[in-house]
Amino acid sequence: MKLNNLEDLFVEQLRDLYSAETQILDALPEMVEAASSDQLRKAFKTHLEETRQQKNRLEKIFETLGKKPGGETCEGMKGLLKEGSAMLEKEGDRNVIDAGIIASAQRVEHYEISGYGTARTYAERLGYDDAAELLDETLDEESSANEKLTKIAESTVNKKAGAQASA
Repeated sequence: MKLNNLEDLFVEQLRDLYSAETQILDALPEMVEAASSDQLRKAFKTHLEETRQQKNRLEKIFETLGKKPGGETCEGMKGLLKEGSAMLEKEGDRNVIDAGIIASAQRVEHYEISGYGTARTYAERLGYDDAAELLDETLDEESSANEKLTKIAESTVNKKAGAQASA
């Protein structure tokens, strides 16, 4: 796709985000299954539902723009999820592995926060107020998911994983 103006770049960024969300929808059920912490499993289940809504929001934006969502593969997300998948296959103390799963999941969240923040800024600049609102809603959810993962890590998982070092 040629990038001749900010709208072209905006559409490309949206397609990248759409690909990322599609990939995440495939990966999250495995993360739910692999997590041993009840809190972590619950957080992933909640985020799975949010991710479905986020993908729907992107589809609404594409519909408004008269564009199709496909055609782009988010290679960055593909790499992050590949690393995360490797963590799911590790053997060892379940608390330590949960800590690793959280680290992998937070890398994904940070990537999404960056992407949605950029897309929202482009939407605002282009005068797509409804799209900016939808993107901002998703950005808030991604930030909240990241904060929730931090709380789970700091309150329980990392403490349990750290206990292994001193045992």
